[in-house]
Amino acid sequence: MIPLYHDLSEETVLVVGGGAVGRRKALNFAEEARVVVVSPAFDDRLVEAAAEDDSPIGLVRAAPNADSVSAWVDRVDPALVVAATDDPAVNAAAEAAALDAGRLINRTDVSGGRDPGSVVVPATVADDPVRVAVSTGGRSPALSKALRERIGAEIEGAGAMAELTGELREELSAAGVDPEIRREAIRRVVRSEGVWKGLQKGRSKARIEADNVIEEVVDR
Repeated sequence: MIPLYHDLSEETVLVVGGGAVGRRKALNFAEEARVVVVSPAFDDRLVEAAAEDDSPIGLVRAAPNADSVSAWVDRVDPALVVAATDDPAVNAAAEAAALDAGRLINRTDVSGGRDPGSVVVPATVADDPVRVAVSTGGRSPALSKALRERIGAEIEGAGAMAELTGELREELSAAGVDPEIRREAIRRVVRSEGVWKGLQKGRSKARIEADNVIEEVVDR
């Protein structure tokens, strides 16, 4: 499998199953998409999240079975279907309905190899706009979580660095700096301990450090 990022803003995600797994999936996708959860019962924390003001999560109390789940896919018209029940037959039917409708499917009860159109939702850690995803192909969610926690400590400040270097790239490009020199300058900034330490003290301090690094490259 090749990892891809998919923009789900303004899209709908259908989660079939409202237990602990469905709750985790719903809360994850609710950060960007509208989420509809169909289930005969719901995890308490999912109910609390759906009750919040302006919550993007909608709960539908129903018990879809292998014969009726396709109707929910047609009704909700989601970009992604998450099969998160404890019934393999219902999950398989949700998968078939999603693929028949040309939608992505995430089956939470399947690990390893998957059919085209079936996706794995990785563990993620973010320092906006930087986002790192970790996946074990669905084989070991526990390992994904452990690696996410480890990586989270490593990327602290990466978001601010991304914003700073993005700004510097635009300025160097506008100044007509040769592309190869521009790339080398930004590489030096990203690898500069002085700039990283400067970010901990504030944007202005980091900018001074970055300007000194760039000046050494551009004027050499």
